[in-house]
Amino acid sequence: MDRIEHVAYAGPRSTKAPKRSGTVPGVGLVHAPFSLLPTRFPASFWKQACELAPIFNELVDRVSLDGEFLQGSLSRTKQVDDFTARLLEIHAKMMAVNKKEDIRLGLHRSDYMLDSETNSLLQIELNTISTSFPGLGSLVSKLHRTLLNQYREVLGLDSERIPRNHATTQFAEALGKAWAEYNNDSAVVMMVVQPEERNMYDQFWLINHLKESHGVMTIRKSLAQVEAEGQVLADGTLVVDGRPVAVVYFRAGYAPNDYPSEVEWSARLLIEQSSAIKCPSISYHLVGTKKIQQELAKPSVLERFLDNKEDIAKLRKSFAGLWSLDNEEIVKSAIEKPDLFVLKPQREGGGNNVYGHDLRETLIRLQNEQGEALAAYILMQRIFPRASPTHLVQGGVCFEDLTISELGIFGAYLRNKDKVIINDQSGYLMRTKVSSSNEGGVAAGFAVLDSILLTDE
Repeated sequence: MDRIEHVAYAGPRSTKAPKRSGTVPGVGLVHAPFSLLPTRFPASFWKQACELAPIFNELVDRVSLDGEFLQGSLSRTKQVDDFTARLLEIHAKMMAVNKKEDIRLGLHRSDYMLDSETNSLLQIELNTISTSFPGLGSLVSKLHRTLLNQYREVLGLDSERIPRNHATTQFAEALGKAWAEYNNDSAVVMMVVQPEERNMYDQFWLINHLKESHGVMTIRKSLAQVEAEGQVLADGTLVVDGRPVAVVYFRAGYAPNDYPSEVEWSARLLIEQSSAIKCPSISYHLVGTKKIQQELAKPSVLERFLDNKEDIAKLRKSFAGLWSLDNEEIVKSAIEKPDLFVLKPQREGGGNNVYGHDLRETLIRLQNEQGEALAAYILMQRIFPRASPTHLVQGGVCFEDLTISELGIFGAYLRNKDKVIINDQSGYLMRTKVSSSNEGGVAAGFAVLDSILLTDE
């Protein structure tokens, strides 16, 4: 158990952490919440999820190149969602000047649950910006392997059934190779972070790997600092605090709270206007919106972007039911049976979805308001994973509760013009939460970090 103190961060956003805990390393430090033992997961579904990662990587890239599709699909959403509208505004400006991103880097995570009703693996969402916990998630996998080895006689579990999790090293490798493609030895990787970042230690693992394994220097800046210290030179080079930036890696910028003023929006535009490699670019960011996820689930839409029929079939098999609120029959069904659906706004980070009685009330209110208010949401089939008793460790206290789990598969994608340099499944993130909780974010305070123990069924 002596490794547990290394699985650390500065506390979930929803707790009252000590003053300066998000700004000064070591102040208000707590261990990240985790499960004491790995969660059982069928090997067949694990294999299916891993095989999907490169296909989703390719899909994100293809969709990102179709600016008209992104603008058209989100045209109604932007009328009622200011955040999406601002992102689309930057995207439109880049389209107007025919801005090309020759080197494109994506560090994605596709999240799944096992639906007990249909015995199938169904996608919750695809994240294309600020996919967190490659660092701490990898450590929890190591912790569980250590515990299973140390207490093998007591537990009777085989540590080799826990898949190796190299998310940190694989993400670092993708960032390092992107930096190399930029071809400027004096340039740095810039990690965009929140002003009071509470998940700094997950990020530090990546920074350390980048430095030690690839010799790449990383600077950490908030969007406000980028605006104050940054400029784009005539040749397109982004310079921040006097240093040229090869890769901008966003670990912030995914939610409205990250843009409290025009300063932050100005910084986001400045980054997009530069020749720096963005992870993600504004196009990749938009591909990860809930509305685009719902559009891609429509009949014949995947065929617009992918050619391989087997790949298309694999993606479709993982899609849960997804509908726009234009579908009156589905809206009627959701009002009558709200427990079978989830109402999702265009938001990332946990704590935003609407369930049960609140879902019914929200739909009735939106219908009464008429206009474009319905376009701010999508409806999704609710997935019902099987609950099981789990020992959870939070705040140094171990307790048992009924839990359900969500498997996130990381993917790394890097291409330079026509050359695909990386397209891999890159580790995983298992999150486990008390079954009575609807939301699932670790940093948002809803879930714990976990790993998986592969089973034959």
